[in-house]
Amino acid sequence: MKHKPHRRTIPSRPARSILERIHPHAAGIDCGAAEHFVAVPPESDPTPVRAFPTFTADLYRLADWLTTCGVTTVAMEATGVYWIPIYEILEARGFEVLLVNARHVKNVAGRKSNVLDCEWLRDLHCVGLLRGSFRPADAIVALRAYLRHRDSLIQTAATHTQRMQKALVQMNRHLHVVISDITGLTGLRILRDLVAGQRDPLTLARHRDPRCRATEVEIANALTGNYRPEHLFVLQQNLEAFDVCHQQLTACDAAIEAYLQTLTAHTALPPTELPPRRTPRKPQANEPRFEMRQPLHHLTATDLSQIDGIGPYNALRLIAEIGTDMTRWPTADHFTSWLTLAPRNKVSGGRLLSSRTPVSANRAAALLRVAAMALSRTDTALGAFCRRLGYRVGKAKAITATARKLAILVYRTLKGEIQDHDPGALAYDAHHRTRRLRNMTRHAATLGYALVHLETGEVLPAPVS
Repeated sequence: MKHKPHRRTIPSRPARSILERIHPHAAGIDCGAAEHFVAVPPESDPTPVRAFPTFTADLYRLADWLTTCGVTTVAMEATGVYWIPIYEILEARGFEVLLVNARHVKNVAGRKSNVLDCEWLRDLHCVGLLRGSFRPADAIVALRAYLRHRDSLIQTAATHTQRMQKALVQMNRHLHVVISDITGLTGLRILRDLVAGQRDPLTLARHRDPRCRATEVEIANALTGNYRPEHLFVLQQNLEAFDVCHQQLTACDAAIEAYLQTLTAHTALPPTELPPRRTPRKPQANEPRFEMRQPLHHLTATDLSQIDGIGPYNALRLIAEIGTDMTRWPTADHFTSWLTLAPRNKVSGGRLLSSRTPVSANRAAALLRVAAMALSRTDTALGAFCRRLGYRVGKAKAITATARKLAILVYRTLKGEIQDHDPGALAYDAHHRTRRLRNMTRHAATLGYALVHLETGEVLPAPVS
């Protein structure tokens, strides 16, 4: 039976706009799971609004229709993951595609339908009121997909670890009390022997690693309890799932390493050599074990791991989220605003109503916040800044402010403007003390007073404005 093309006749309202049409050949697409609703300029087709199924052949037919209508730019709302196939097809066809944040295209109050949504997108885009969301280059998008999948594998393995610990607690086996990690060397030996049928606490405690702080007697006491078959079954299944996650994690690391080699093979060699490591560091438990600094230096012509708080793995995750082309943001302020690390000032009548940073799920911002949290405990200039600000405005705001400074360092380093060098906490404290003294001297001079050094008796001169 011959397949008939999907056609629907959809009534459309006339386009009315009191604003100048900046993009006269613009279209709007309302993406959905089963159908995409597309609106083109009314003068380009007798039926300016059509619905297309989401099958691949229909998406190519949609692109052909847009070409026939003379459309050059398309705006679509980011709806789940339904926008990805049509976005890639239209971008490959040469259309300018804007992926729009749903918060920026809210319609006026009233009736809502897919037809009205796609027409609203078209009208807003025609008059230049839409901004496209950031999407890195296609090569970086593939790297981002690998690393996000790796994060999901780590989260899944952590879930199975929590379920194993719950099963042990239900059997009154408090293994997590005597060892820091039940999926460490000692913990996994005990769990595998326990699942294999061993029940004697003293025999299980002999799996203790010499580096473990708890003694064999303490481990044996923690493993004495009530073994129940239903909890042992849950423990066994979650241990098997945990092993499968780590097998997939190893395969994912191999795929990431191979893809990085593919990326560097098509990139010119950087003009400078890879700098030596700042300080020797032990890799974290969930970090990949392959060399990351060399391919990242090849891609970016710099080494982000020279920045305090950013190791090779975090540098790789940052590059996967923001890409290597910093010209997508005109200035560092634009970059920090996109990361939602800059204050969003709300002013009315000359009065500042709010300056909170907006709520966001930006993964790059989350990485920078974690790095800032780690820096707050270090003897670095950024660590001193975070601690000083934390005393005044609270730790949460201080971490956000430190993450913003880190973002500026990342931006300027990737643009080749600076090479980060940490002066240290003492140098930062001395600079801050000098600045405070200058401000206090200036303020005292405005009140008709002067500051006197208590030890030398020297009168501090007021700074020249």
